Parts: sequence; C-alpha cells; structure tokens
Amino acid sequence: MSSPAASLSWMRSSSVLHCIGGGCSNEAPKLHERRAGLLVFAQKKTKKTRKIILKEDVELLGKKGELLDVRAGFYRNFLSPTGKAQIVTPLLLKEMKIEEERIEAEKIRVKEEAQQLALIFETVGAFKVKRKGGKGKQIFGTVTAQDLVDIIKAQLQREVDKRIVFVPEIREIGEYVAELKLHPEVTARVRINVFAN
Repeated sequence: MSSPAASLSWMRSSSVLHCIGGGCSNEAPKLHERRAGLLVFAQKKTKKTRKIILKEDVELLGKKGELLDVRAGFYRNFLSPTGKAQIVTPLLLKEMKIEEERIEAEKIRVKEEAQQLALIFETVGAFKVKRKGGKGKQIFGTVTAQDLVDIIKAQLQREVDKRIVFVPEIREIGEYVAELKLHPEVTARVRINVFAN
C-alpha cells in the first residue's frame, strides 16, 4: 500500500500529465483528482466593529449617550484609552433604558407643573400696575418685565424669572396681555391693568 504523500503526488502528476501530454481532453477529471488540484487563496480581512456608547461628545463622531458602531482599532487605540466610550453590554443597555424612562418621567412632571402654574396665573385675573399719569392716557415711564415679576411675587408669593416674561411696550393706561414662557410647550397669558394714580 502506498503512502498518502505518494498517492497525492501521483494524483497531481497524473492530472498535470492528463492536460499537458497530447493536449487536454474533454473528459472530466475524477472527483479525487479535482480536489487534489485546488488552490486555496487567503480571504480578504474582515472589518471588525464594536458597538459602543459615547461617554462624552466626540467631534465628527457623535454626542454623549449615542450608540454607534465603530472599528475595533479606533475603539481600542483612541476611544477606550481616553475614556470617551464604553463597549455596549446587555447590562449597560438595561441601565440606559431605565435612565431614559426616568428622564422622560421627569420631563412629563415638569410639564405638568408648568401647566398647573399657567392655570394659576391665568385664573388670577388682571394684575394691577399703578403709574404716574401724564397728558391724556400717557404714563411716565413704562411697565417692564421686572415690574410684573415683583407684582406676581407680592400677590401670589411665587418666584418667576424675569427672562421668561414678555411684556408688550406699555406707555399708556389700559389693559395689556403679557406672556410667561413657563416651559417650551407651556405659555401662560396674564392680563396687566395699567392705571394712573
């Protein structure tokens, strides 16, 4: 019985002789001859990626808390050593989901609180502002956002930031409507009654 190496060399040589000696024939080579003559080429390297979450904003990549797929080398050589990202794990995904739900619940609570405050401001009626009168309906000076903030504090014992108060230009006696932007989606409209003393 011949050795496997001798049999392999015989198969190679016979398939080569089959094609070279006297030209190639139309006969299909036998199965074992076909396998012996195959060459295996190295496959192209696959690009390895990692699913990560950013711990802080990274220029040209993404914002804090964003889930991304990045190349393994980029994560290993830059993001991980600088502490800008973390590999996503099932536990981390669960924690993120809990945190998102907490943030969403907080947003809903803040909006509801703003709606209740808007209702209080709108049901009060008109806030009265006294100013020194001039000719006809004219008043000296103007009514400002700070004036309205002071009146709200005196009448309702509520602190309001004057940056959220928008008062129209008031230079005459009469009734006006001011807006308080309590929340991006909630605006309270309050009436201001200006009269001369």
